[in-house]
Amino acid sequence: MSDAASEIARLRAELAAQTARAQAAERDLAQARALASCTDAMIQELKLEIAKLRRDKYGISSERRARLIDQLELQLEELEAAATEDALTAEQVAQDDKTSTVRAFTRRKPVRKPFPEHLPRERVVVEASTNCSCCGSDRIVKMGEDITETLEVIPRQWKVIQTVREKFTCRCCEKISQPPAPFHTIPRGWAGPQLIAMVAFDKYGQHQPLNRQSERIAREGIDLSLSTLADLIGHACVALSPIHELIERHVLTAARLHGDDTTVPLLARGGTKTARLWTYVRDDGPWGGSAPPAALFKFSRDRQMIHPNKHLAGWQGVLQADAYSGYNDLYLADRSPGPARSALCWSHARRKFFELADIAGNVRKNKPAHDISPVALEAVKRIDAIFDIEREINGMDADARLAMRQARSRPLVVELHTWLLEERARMSKHNSVAKAIDYLIPPKGERWGAFTAFLDDGRICLTNNAAERALRGIALGRKSWLFAGSERGGERAAFMYTLIVTCKMNDIDPQAWMADVLARMPDITVSRLPELLPWNWKAQQEAVKAA
Repeated sequence: MSDAASEIARLRAELAAQTARAQAAERDLAQARALASCTDAMIQELKLEIAKLRRDKYGISSERRARLIDQLELQLEELEAAATEDALTAEQVAQDDKTSTVRAFTRRKPVRKPFPEHLPRERVVVEASTNCSCCGSDRIVKMGEDITETLEVIPRQWKVIQTVREKFTCRCCEKISQPPAPFHTIPRGWAGPQLIAMVAFDKYGQHQPLNRQSERIAREGIDLSLSTLADLIGHACVALSPIHELIERHVLTAARLHGDDTTVPLLARGGTKTARLWTYVRDDGPWGGSAPPAALFKFSRDRQMIHPNKHLAGWQGVLQADAYSGYNDLYLADRSPGPARSALCWSHARRKFFELADIAGNVRKNKPAHDISPVALEAVKRIDAIFDIEREINGMDADARLAMRQARSRPLVVELHTWLLEERARMSKHNSVAKAIDYLIPPKGERWGAFTAFLDDGRICLTNNAAERALRGIALGRKSWLFAGSERGGERAAFMYTLIVTCKMNDIDPQAWMADVLARMPDITVSRLPELLPWNWKAQQEAVKAA
């Protein structure tokens, strides 16, 4: 029996030792996994920071960099979450075994910025003991305090504003007097300007359809039907139409415009059809112009040539756009009041070569990384050299930009033109690179002059990115509101996008601007309406803060 007991004791001891080794291995594995996750997150965070710094310094000049930032942000989101999970798992494993010594591990976390000073502070004091925890004496004196701040949010609050107009009667003549009723943003004044601005901005700025807004508001205890919210949108468009007209006039008085369009699904009988939202952007910032930036949006059921002709009727200047043939009537010599000048976008031209020289793109498509066109790669490098010069002169006045382009960009453009023609002569018309070259230098028709217009005018930009940035929110909205319910709905969307995008271009909160304008418009004269334009409104707000 003694032998059996000793054997059992030995097996138990061996089992305990193996269990301890397994626990130690589990702890080491958890620590290693947490450390690896943290390291990956750190690397990704640094890459993202570098990419953003480059974008802030030079601007996004290529699809490669724009796609890189988007990809880094998505990867960082997942890596940060994984690092947090692994770090917590490692801490839990270490706490489960109190007897073991675990090597120190501290996860590097982003340095949190202090909370804004303008936020109200609510003090929650943890009650301290009135007696000394050591000797029990009640002779204790406060010597200081430690404060830990936690950011919290208060759910949206609703209130009813009662506008009271008192009635008085005269004891002498018995005449009844009462102050006149104030003007309201909408008839009968049942909705305040903040509510109207919130509904409008959530629909067009945050891409939240009215049915979803109605459901969310209902969960907060307020019954506002979809038709009621739609009524607010209609009232907002009518009230803001004078401001929209002023913005449209401001855009169409520019000597240079960016133009572009994007698809919008339009609800039609039996399904949807592809409609269009057009934008025309005034942005003089690249050459130091003093005119504030603004964007004008238009809606159409299709992409026929008649629409840009109608939108820009009576306008003359430089139109920066892609090579879409629908703009061609604007460039005719007999056009009234005169022909517009075409300036084509080098980003579009570069993109066609870039797609043929994109190594990462080939890998994603399961193509060999080396299966790229050397001619396309060389074209991208030559075009990038021109973009590098543009980054240096961005923000300079028009004369300085023109001088730099004549001295440095023109020789590169001339060399590029000669080299492309030589390479094109060796290619079949079915070659993909030949098609990219033909976009720049078509065999029939003159397009190269429009691509090189920037060499003779310091105001012209190398790309049409200003218009593409204005349309960027439309692509996000398509995934949320799916389609425009009618042609009127598309025109209403174009109306609101004009206001919202113009505010964003001037670094203004569209919802705050819209609420203040709706509140002030009933009491403002027509001659003072320009004060409510986004850039003038911003100057007023800054003056108030400074005072």
